[in-house]
Amino acid sequence: MGYKVAVVGATGNVGREMLQCLWERAFPVDAVYAVASERSVGREVSFGENDVLKIQALDDFDFTGIDIALSSPGGKVSAEFAPRAAAAGCVVIDNTSHFRMDPDVPLVVPEVNPQAIAQHTKRNIIANPNCSTIQMVMALKPLHDVAKVRRVVVSTYQSVSGAGKGAMDELFTQTRGIFVHDPVTTEQFTKQIAFNVIPHIDVFMEDGATKEEWKMAVETRKILGPDIKVQATCVRVPVFIGHGEAVNVELANEVSVEQCRALMRAFPGITVIDHRADEGYVTPVEAAGEDQVYVSRIRRDPTVKHGLSFWCVADNLRKGAALNAVQIAELLCGIEHVADETDDEDEFLTLTVDTERG
Repeated sequence: MGYKVAVVGATGNVGREMLQCLWERAFPVDAVYAVASERSVGREVSFGENDVLKIQALDDFDFTGIDIALSSPGGKVSAEFAPRAAAAGCVVIDNTSHFRMDPDVPLVVPEVNPQAIAQHTKRNIIANPNCSTIQMVMALKPLHDVAKVRRVVVSTYQSVSGAGKGAMDELFTQTRGIFVHDPVTTEQFTKQIAFNVIPHIDVFMEDGATKEEWKMAVETRKILGPDIKVQATCVRVPVFIGHGEAVNVELANEVSVEQCRALMRAFPGITVIDHRADEGYVTPVEAAGEDQVYVSRIRRDPTVKHGLSFWCVADNLRKGAALNAVQIAELLCGIEHVADETDDEDEFLTLTVDTERG
């Protein structure tokens, strides 16, 4: 059986990745529709190696007969169209922040809380978590299952692609301009992003946190458990694709470093590459284009009881957004995806050896 799937926001970074993930994972489609704003009508986007889709306007798109909408058009747009699509019988898997904390909308990471998807019938909408939340709860889940996570302190190093194509263009333009002594101009960010880091993602809230930091806290509690304390500092860095996170976790019971490695290695979607040597860890550059969440630098935190620290990276456009949405669609449809059997750690080490030789 094939499905009719609409990708809303198909011209954006995440929308294009959604189309790519659908094709790569051979999601059974009878038809795929690329949908975006009126100004994008007539443009074309690729679906797979040979197919090209023409953009249709969201304002007058008829969702009757569409089984699933993968949505990433921005929160305000989703707030307007998603209920309309859901009322037409289409299940909306939404990547924006608008519905995430709605008590009637499940917030799902398929490897972490697949049971939550059953709640989608209340509104016919399923929310995709924040990109930084997804990779963090992926790494926390195997620990939480055996020792209960009590408190998390996380600092993020988030790539500019999380802010859209305009942000990627700004990093490129500023970087090139600095080398030829052009004046730096800022449009997408509050300060220069090239050769800089900016501790400011989304708007500031009354308590001094940014909304991005608030999202990580409340979304983690909704996914893993209401009693988990989360303190986040979210930082934008001059990287095009791939988010990094330095995570410190306090557990209810002792978990050794060796146990932590074993638990994470056994968890679907996580690859542990943790060698206490040069290049024995993964950076955003290596994670770009990959589906896994990579965990490195696992070590005991001696300053708190039952404390561990680790580093994790993931492609924010794929597992942090598009891939997670497609995996939700697979879960919804009862599709079991056969993973690539390549050993990511062996592949990474081979690449490292080749780099050293070359």
